[in-house]
Amino acid sequence: MNIKEATKKMKQDSSRMAALSLEERNRALEAVTRALQKNRERIFAANREDMDAAKASGVPESVMKRLKFDEHKLEDVLAGIEGLIGLPDPIGKVQLARELDEGLKLYRVSCPIGVIGIIFEARPDALVQISSLCIKSGNCAVLKGGKETARTNRVLFETIYQAALQAGAPEGCMLQAEQHNEIDELLSCHGSVDLLIPRGSNQFVQYIMNNTKIPVMGHADGICHIYVDQDADLSKAVPVIVDAKTQYTAACNAAETLLVNRACAAEMLPVIAAALKDAGVKIRGTREAAELIRPVAECEVMEEEEFHTEYLDMVISVKLVEDVQEAIAHINQYGSHHTDSILTENRETAELFMQLVDSAGVYQNCSTRFADGFRYGFGAEVGISTGKIHARGPVGLEGLVTYKYRLFGQGHIVGDYASGKKQFHFKELQ
Repeated sequence: MNIKEATKKMKQDSSRMAALSLEERNRALEAVTRALQKNRERIFAANREDMDAAKASGVPESVMKRLKFDEHKLEDVLAGIEGLIGLPDPIGKVQLARELDEGLKLYRVSCPIGVIGIIFEARPDALVQISSLCIKSGNCAVLKGGKETARTNRVLFETIYQAALQAGAPEGCMLQAEQHNEIDELLSCHGSVDLLIPRGSNQFVQYIMNNTKIPVMGHADGICHIYVDQDADLSKAVPVIVDAKTQYTAACNAAETLLVNRACAAEMLPVIAAALKDAGVKIRGTREAAELIRPVAECEVMEEEEFHTEYLDMVISVKLVEDVQEAIAHINQYGSHHTDSILTENRETAELFMQLVDSAGVYQNCSTRFADGFRYGFGAEVGISTGKIHARGPVGLEGLVTYKYRLFGQGHIVGDYASGKKQFHFKELQ
């Protein structure tokens, strides 16, 4: 069966998936947790084969980190599923209740999106996060992972799918696409797939967006900034900057650019640069920034247009700015609208930054690495959205539901209102 035929069957099963009770969906997640624990050695063995093959083929070290699925990654995804189980039901929430006229009542109620296609590169833990979120939110999921972790993805999918089936989920709750040519086939399924969520490189995401009629939710890159204000506390700034750059460099929420206010640059930048050097970070900066950095660390001079760069590696760009307004202008021009942080003790400056920076996440005095569904208490995430429609930032359960309007009447007809015989009174219902 090809992808088009399979997604048509999934579309039919999506109503059954949506109708599962919260208890049934949570039981399915509990079954998935047990199955992952039971099959852990099979999963690790498959991942070791993937890692060996990737290393032999010359996959960059920054990507290798994303491919790994070990005990630590398993514990993380299990914690994410446990968190999901404890979250309230995202389905059936009444978002609006209004009486339009006597006996004519309108409700807006949350419901699953339907069939969601998720295409992701590298990270096999994404498969677990995505499938568990789709189960909790009552959606069917088409999963296409990268070829680098094909063995790991296959074992993970089989483990999760069989556990969900045995717990009562419909046959069409999940589908794995494994062949590269199936991506283009999936992109053509606009009659049966309701939403696509791509996770991967800028080029990859842009390809998905430009080659389908299906709505796409996601982000193309993650050029995140940290701005050090003149009112920053240096003792807070140094660990935040080092964490944002080095805690996990391959993540889309790792900091790529450091902006420093000129008024404090002579005092703070050498200290920050020394800390980055000690952490193993290569520093690139404008000529002005390099003059302050070079007494304590090497600094490669870069050109202005290079601030569009997403490194996903132990490299950071540095620039001096006159004030918070220039920092905001730089971020809005060169950033990817993902996550940006200001380091300052001045509340008014922080508020201005948060109002004017056009990003999904704006922070004060903390690392950009907090931009994550698990860290937000969403249980997990299917990805990060930098768009402004439907969902923004880390996309958890709320981003995987939409809503429908339910209208209850007593034989009401529009003609009575069009003729003036009746009038709407629009009363909010408690």
